[in-house]
Amino acid sequence: MPTIRPSSDLRNSYNEISEFCHKYNEPVYITKNGSGDLAVMSIETYERLVGKFELYALLEKGLDDIENSRVKPAREVFARIEGRLRK
Repeated sequence: MPTIRPSSDLRNSYNEISEFCHKYNEPVYITKNGSGDLAVMSIETYERLVGKFELYALLEKGLDDIENSRVKPAREVFARIEGRLRK
């Protein structure tokens, strides 16, 4: 169940919201005039979320490369890497 707080709590209960975000690694949804307005989360949770998006983008690019035959056999790639390491 999401935690929902009014915007006035950002000013009046900032420390409580911060502690919740760090303890539970979940966002707190902030409302303004009764409607959703913001989602507040810890930096750690934000960075983990952004990391997932970046990973999904790389996976999508890899799948696109496979579908469009822009791939090489692994043994060729590893041989090339090993050659560079020996220099």
